[in-house]
Amino acid sequence: SFLLLCQYSCLPWKFQGFSADECYFSSPELVIPLKVTGWGRNAKVPGWLSYSLRFGGQRHIAHMKVKKFLVSRPLPVFTYTDQRSLHQDQPFVPDDCYYHGYVEGVPNSLVALSTCSGGFRGILQINDLAYEIEPVRFSKTFEHWVYRLDVDDTQFPRMRCGLTEEEIARQLELQELHNFTLTQSSYTGWWTHLRLLELVVIVDNLRFVHSGSNVSVVQNDIANVVNIINSLYHPLELDVTLTGLEIWTEGNQIATVTMDKMLEDFAIWKFFNLDNRLPHDAAHLFIKKSFGMQLGLSYVAGVCQYPLNCGTDVFEDESLYDFGLIVTHELGHNLGMLHDTQFCVCELQYCIMFPSRTVTSKFSNCSYGEFWDNVMRNGFCLYSAPDPERIIRIKYCGNLAVEEGEECDCGTIAQCTRDPCCLPDCTLKPGAACAFGSCCRKCKVSSAGTLCRKQINECDLPEWCNGTSHQCPEDVYVQDGVPCSDGAYCYKKRCADRDGQCREIFGRDARSASQRCYEEVNTQGDRFGHCGVSDTVYIKCAVADILCGRVQCANVGVIPNLKEHSTVHQFHVNDTTCWGTDYHMGMSIPDIGQVRDGTRCGQKKICVHSRCVSMVREPQACQPETCHMKGVCNNKQECHCNPGWAPPYFGDAIQPSHSLSSTSPPVAKVLEFQL
Repeated sequence: SFLLLCQYSCLPWKFQGFSADECYFSSPELVIPLKVTGWGRNAKVPGWLSYSLRFGGQRHIAHMKVKKFLVSRPLPVFTYTDQRSLHQDQPFVPDDCYYHGYVEGVPNSLVALSTCSGGFRGILQINDLAYEIEPVRFSKTFEHWVYRLDVDDTQFPRMRCGLTEEEIARQLELQELHNFTLTQSSYTGWWTHLRLLELVVIVDNLRFVHSGSNVSVVQNDIANVVNIINSLYHPLELDVTLTGLEIWTEGNQIATVTMDKMLEDFAIWKFFNLDNRLPHDAAHLFIKKSFGMQLGLSYVAGVCQYPLNCGTDVFEDESLYDFGLIVTHELGHNLGMLHDTQFCVCELQYCIMFPSRTVTSKFSNCSYGEFWDNVMRNGFCLYSAPDPERIIRIKYCGNLAVEEGEECDCGTIAQCTRDPCCLPDCTLKPGAACAFGSCCRKCKVSSAGTLCRKQINECDLPEWCNGTSHQCPEDVYVQDGVPCSDGAYCYKKRCADRDGQCREIFGRDARSASQRCYEEVNTQGDRFGHCGVSDTVYIKCAVADILCGRVQCANVGVIPNLKEHSTVHQFHVNDTTCWGTDYHMGMSIPDIGQVRDGTRCGQKKICVHSRCVSMVREPQACQPETCHMKGVCNNKQECHCNPGWAPPYFGDAIQPSHSLSSTSPPVAKVLEFQL
């Protein structure tokens, strides 16, 4: 499996109420935040609060607003009884005390604070300097302690990740990120779409005991950490939402011996105990135990891919910002980000995915590229809209989400100054017709026929702008069952065949092995040949299903450079050599060796979930003749016009159009499967 093991080093330090060793915090400053009213441009925008604070030798004005989508409602909190049975509670979650914002006059600034427990608690980032703030206990004059976080190299050894540059280069080569550009200087100004990551947090027993065995304290700390994480991911237009919390109140559910073994055990525990109980895009285990220099570990590009959508993070002390950066870094690996190299830059000296511990609030150009590449390929779960009944929704202008009554939303005033189409009051600028969407160019709706979503393979279909909407039409693909290359069938946007799968694994000369290979290997019921797994036991393939188990290849001349922990298997059958691969739960990539659904396995039969099933056609509302042979039927049983043709009779050549329905509605599914 492709793990990123982050190793850190710092002299031990402990504190209560922010009294800390010299290792990490400067001497405290006593500050009394003063509310600013009717001041500056922000007075024109509702929903903003402004406070004046003097620290670091000068006065700073912090502008902030309530953050939405931070905690689900109700928030399921799971604990354990003294009999170790699972108990669920849904405690009250405040919905108006988490804030984010910026410091006046400092473009590279960040504010992430909460007032849930009285006073301000959180972080203020000003260029390369970061400060933590916490209220003074029992103060009657709104006093706060402010500490500057210090990562000077002379104070302690720099924290390094255990992954070498050579290994990173090898993994980059394996991932074949064709669209990844290291030399890109900046991703500033990218037009993006708001996405949501649903995060579940598990807190280990030592951390629970460290928090006084108080569930409310743990809940408050985790919400504050998620507030920081959310603020750091805000520039990527990714909302990180806490959708569940589990606290191991009666002892840990897995052993915590080594970091890498713990992550693998956590993934397995999660698969059997959490994945079906609490849906999530990513789950992280927060642990109190120290692993020396190791403070974090996660699966790369594991987001949305159960059970690899997880990580572990050491929450040893009390610094919310320090720990928030650790989780943000590890979550970045889940989202497909690698460590920054010399080609990676951001507006600050160091960036979040820099391999050494540092103070920062920015992702590098490399991280942006890796993030978007992974989201486009594997981040399907991040597109899902939040359940309106579960998510705290606080609608306001300036949250980068276009809501009812808004024409656009460019975010903060500072962000709006760089937006050519949208005003800070969430209306379009004079002369602008749109401000976002893949069919919006230079504040104008793209003309009909403008390509807005490319065709990725022969079973996919391109989409074009319709000339009236700023959004690209729905993503559609060729209807299931349409023949494609090498005698295969289109199925769920893919033309799957065993020869092509062998070429992907073993190179262009490889091909699918003989049926004898499939029969000999896939009836073994081991990690190299099986038709699925049930309760960690490999299932032997029935003779009828042997072509739907593990793919077996022949004519292999080169051993591929596969991911770590992958194994190539060679098996001799008479005069034939069969080649295959294994797969186990610790892998951080999809299973390349499993025969794909939709692969042909006989006359009018295809593989579905490792079974060879009959493909029975029913009457279809859309046929090639329906489209007058000038289009193709898509998965919605509508005619998808070829470039240059228009419905309904396809007699006039025009610019390309998006898919258009026939006059008859769909009457049946394209395919049904019979066992």
